[in-house]
Amino acid sequence: MKDFRELKCWKACRELRRFVHARILPLLSRDEKYRLADQLIRVARSTTANIAEGHGRFHYLDNAKFCGNARGSAYEVLDHLQTALDEALIDEALFREGEKLVWDAVKLTNGYMNYLKKAKDPVPGADD
Repeated sequence: MKDFRELKCWKACRELRRFVHARILPLLSRDEKYRLADQLIRVARSTTANIAEGHGRFHYLDNAKFCGNARGSAYEVLDHLQTALDEALIDEALFREGEKLVWDAVKLTNGYMNYLKKAKDPVPGADD
């Protein structure tokens, strides 16, 4: 695959990033602009950026490491969404929508990481 934008995990992370920007950020108060909003922007962007950077490394283990970073950022988005819910900045329905996007991104990123691990490991008996 030549373009990281073809990866399902990158597409799922992009959907999460766009959700944060379009649905969550407009609801945050001016006081939260440099607190929660800034954190959400950074970690949501980090999900796609890490997958892109890993893809550009052209080495399975480096790629998997950056995918792990992307997965960690997705979990951080979930924590910030939980904070927004706990502090009554968003409602339960919006939280659940974001939570689903996080789990979709994590699931697809895990799948891609498993693929990378298998691709780097030699197939038993392949040299026979």
